Amino acid sequence: MKARLVSYSVSEVTDGFEYNELEGKGLFGLSKRLTIQPEYQRNYIYAEKNREAGVIDSLLKEYPLGIIYFNCLPNNQLEVLDGQQRITSIGRFVTNKFAVKDENGMEQYFSGLSKDKQVIILESKLLIYECKGTETEIKEWFKTINIAGVPLNEQELLNAVYSGPFVTKGKEEFSNSQNSNIHKWSAYISGSANRQDYWERALEWISGGKDNIAGYLSQNRSKDDISEVKNHFNKVIDWVSKLFVDIENEMKGLEWGRLYAKYHSEKYDSNAVAKQVRQLFGDPYVKNRRNIFEYILDGTKNKTLLDIRVFDEADKRFVYERQTKLAKTKNISNCPLCATGNEVNKNKTYNLSEMDADHIKAWSKGGKTDIENCELLCKTHNRAKGNR
Repeated sequence: MKARLVSYSVSEVTDGFEYNELEGKGLFGLSKRLTIQPEYQRNYIYAEKNREAGVIDSLLKEYPLGIIYFNCLPNNQLEVLDGQQRITSIGRFVTNKFAVKDENGMEQYFSGLSKDKQVIILESKLLIYECKGTETEIKEWFKTINIAGVPLNEQELLNAVYSGPFVTKGKEEFSNSQNSNIHKWSAYISGSANRQDYWERALEWISGGKDNIAGYLSQNRSKDDISEVKNHFNKVIDWVSKLFVDIENEMKGLEWGRLYAKYHSEKYDSNAVAKQVRQLFGDPYVKNRRNIFEYILDGTKNKTLLDIRVFDEADKRFVYERQTKLAKTKNISNCPLCATGNEVNKNKTYNLSEMDADHIKAWSKGGKTDIENCELLCKTHNRAKGNR
């Protein structure tokens, strides 16, 4: 890959600047010679991170903004490799899309700045390397860079490596923060549209796992139809929202794609499910509330999902001493199940370290985690008892 160092003024770079709120549509400058947001680039994130004002402050103080990289294309066209966030911030400011605070703490749009400050910004020089190379060289280099200290996440890298009509269509649907469906999706998915989190989940669900996304993108790279991804994504979201009628904060970020694949063919009564969810959320002994949903889907069989509160050491020692004292007066084992059996251990006194605390009445059957519902069993009998 070859590169040459040039400089452009802010006024040149922002000439013909366009900013479209619909992410993924591209931004332009240099009298339309420059594509600021190629399809493999990340969406604009400086606004949500409050960094765009810092870029303008640096220009006004005549601080350098660092090297920017352009990719040279045929027909004298250019596209931004590194520097998109900085250039977009500048373009948005000079087109009055946001304001910055002056030395008196007053918000000022570009058009409201004094003429001398406008000139400082517009005449500021941006140092730029114009790079030439094959698509593979450009994208391999792109994978190694950071954009102004904000590293590319995994999905942004995959978008770059497998750029094409499929990624473009996917970003238009799932990486567009103006999409009216975002509010519904956000109840079940963590992250943001701008950082490709919804697009990543959609790809993860249709491909059968995060490790399969790259292969799926490679297979579909040249397609301009994402209906398979979109339809499957909507099936998962609809299944979750209809089955669990009450939206809980703990739903956000769960592995809904995996849960859909495993349980969507099972029959559930949404009213009964809602009742179970409410009961479990109100149970003080349930420590892992995020796993309540899978616990119900799995038929309430695997209580380890809920991380039920266990008896603490003080409780165990109290019950052990009480239980052992009573056993000695009767000359029987301090393990109630050994004492009533016919084994050689029916008179054995176990040490505390040889016993486990358990619910007399199982938690799953309404038993509480308190001293009156606690008994100590030898480890062999406790493991054999299970959930009886």
